[in-house]
Amino acid sequence: MSKIITLNKNREFSRVYSRGRSYVSPVLVVYVLRNRENTARMGITTSKKIGNAVQRNRARRVVREAYRTLLPRIRPGFDVVLVARKKTWSIKMGDVLRELTKKLAEARILTAEG
Repeated sequence: MSKIITLNKNREFSRVYSRGRSYVSPVLVVYVLRNRENTARMGITTSKKIGNAVQRNRARRVVREAYRTLLPRIRPGFDVVLVARKKTWSIKMGDVLRELTKKLAEARILTAEG
């Protein structure tokens, strides 16, 4: 199991939001920005629009697990911020994984099989 390196500081998130490219789907929004490190870093955002704490936590768990599954295929050197949307908490992880794969491939940061 790969260790996920996370974005923690507000300024790191703000940098990705302002300078990064966004890729939108009904399930989640993916922001991608090249970083100066040789690692792939990830942050998750869930707003109160999604629902109560249980729904937000489930959305975060599902998105985190989808990202963890794809981590070996993600090219190092990128910051990725994943924004959960209303649908995210209520759908299966496989559907989130499919959407995340599509959006990361669109951003050209996925390698072939890893």
